[in-house]
Amino acid sequence: MKLEIGNFYIKDIVFGEKTFYTKGILAINKKEALDFVMQDEHITEADLYIVKPGDMVRICPVKEAIEPRVKVNGDALFPGYTGDLVQAGRGRTHALKGCSLLVVGKHWGGFQDGLIDMGGEGAKFTYYSQLKNIVLVAGTDEEFEKHEQQKKNKALREAGHKLAEFIAICVKDLEPELVETYELGAITKRSAEVQDLPSMVYVMQPQSQMEVDGYNDLVYGWDANHMLPTYMHPNEILDGALVSGSFMPCSSKWATYDFQNCPTIKKLYSEHGKTINFLGVIMSNLNVALEQKNRSALFVAQIAKSLGADGAIVAEEGYGNPDADFVACIVALEDAGVKTVGITNECTGRDGQSQPLVTLDVKLDAIVSCGNVSELVELPAMKTVLGELEALGRDGMSGGWANDELIGPSVRADGSIIMENNAMFCGDQVTGWSTKTMREF
Repeated sequence: MKLEIGNFYIKDIVFGEKTFYTKGILAINKKEALDFVMQDEHITEADLYIVKPGDMVRICPVKEAIEPRVKVNGDALFPGYTGDLVQAGRGRTHALKGCSLLVVGKHWGGFQDGLIDMGGEGAKFTYYSQLKNIVLVAGTDEEFEKHEQQKKNKALREAGHKLAEFIAICVKDLEPELVETYELGAITKRSAEVQDLPSMVYVMQPQSQMEVDGYNDLVYGWDANHMLPTYMHPNEILDGALVSGSFMPCSSKWATYDFQNCPTIKKLYSEHGKTINFLGVIMSNLNVALEQKNRSALFVAQIAKSLGADGAIVAEEGYGNPDADFVACIVALEDAGVKTVGITNECTGRDGQSQPLVTLDVKLDAIVSCGNVSELVELPAMKTVLGELEALGRDGMSGGWANDELIGPSVRADGSIIMENNAMFCGDQVTGWSTKTMREF
């Protein structure tokens, strides 16, 4: 399967009389974009902003991030979800690089929503402060969700996914500045030189714990809760087959942007044929019952062994209950003779002294840590806030609270905040963005 991603590198984003791209400048007709968003009868109000790295802007509650893209052949950007079900991962896709479309609640947040600081000390906590961002701030008539801690955010997320494609249409017929080619041939048809290299698989565990539809990540528009572990071509993940859901403490989330640009997949690709034989991706799931977790782990190990994997990388979206899936999967792979490295964050409490994962095993002897979700973060007031900062303490956002008898409220009267790292939007960057490291004392 061969995928070409044509890159248009964004140097600046401005509002203009029409939506177009030229020489690194993306211009957006704001009225046309908002009229497009408001076609959804559930969107009650919307506005569009542009923010850039270093801007003293705080954004909350952030619900989703998408890289604006368009399929040159006219296929849906997210097949089975925003359009007809077709094969992702092949053909030509044009992408606006160095920017993302952020979806933000006008008022109400929830457990799965987060915070981004574009400048100041808080900017280091999330990858998205490094991007030029088109920010859609909108409200909906989904009244039943207002006071629910766990929200589906259906109308807002769909608006973002569709708007990302609507904006990117302006580069559909243009010649990109650089074309990246991702091509991985059939496993049994590779050269002897490649077959002799250590064979690696990447096991992804996207969020799929909710048994009610509408919260979990989507695979070709299908709720990931319904699937068993399966083999996927890495091009599918890079090309819109996966869409982020609305369930998981926010620092642990994988935004759709993370799927579209997964650094671990890209790194494995870059080493293919040099140091490793990259077999592809085993798309697993996260479950609730122990029997379900063990069943999925067995499926993953069987697929990996059948593919001929010598090694594996396992990454989980989330922590707490999903740790059991994560650990069971690594143990099953090790038992099958597949050397495995895990990538995850930890929940060691505000003092850093608690057990890092809910369950542990001696076979977890190679874990890459992406940091402590409970680490306290204190930040000064920001000049500009997009969205509604009160959501951090009022609406059950992970990492925020209305009041703490020792620390006080997350959102103070002067606009400064104190919260757990949990509330940083996709802050732990488990897909491979993380720059966190260990320090010896």
